[in-house]
Amino acid sequence: MRFVLVAILSLFLVGCYHATIDTGVQPSGQTIENKWAHGFLYGLVPPSTVETAAECPGGVARVETQMSFLNQIAYMITFGIYSPMTITVACAGSGSAAVPAEAEVLSVSIGAPEDEIARAFDDAARRSGELKEPVFVTFR
Repeated sequence: MRFVLVAILSLFLVGCYHATIDTGVQPSGQTIENKWAHGFLYGLVPPSTVETAAECPGGVARVETQMSFLNQIAYMITFGIYSPMTITVACAGSGSAAVPAEAEVLSVSIGAPEDEIARAFDDAARRSGELKEPVFVTFR
């Protein structure tokens, strides 16, 4: 009986899952929120992608994912088979992030083939590792 009680209490005392990705861009105040993004099998099957292009023309400033109290209840009732989460996206303000004048910048043409874009990001990652500072990729 003690084991069952400890198991049940431990389920209610677990911390909330919460992750934030901040791009460093100033938010515009507009947000997109999905309180019940449907995931399955303990999160192994993630929720579908949040489409932000139409609603956030300036890009994304911050993405926040968390399991709310109600999300956790649904998770526990289904023993993790259904694992919903809340996703909140803060749209970026107009314009783009400021690139420091001394920063190294690699350029890629808009509409470039996918392999050229991938090569530019690979080069930026390698160069960033060498310099131990950010290397930016811009589309022109």
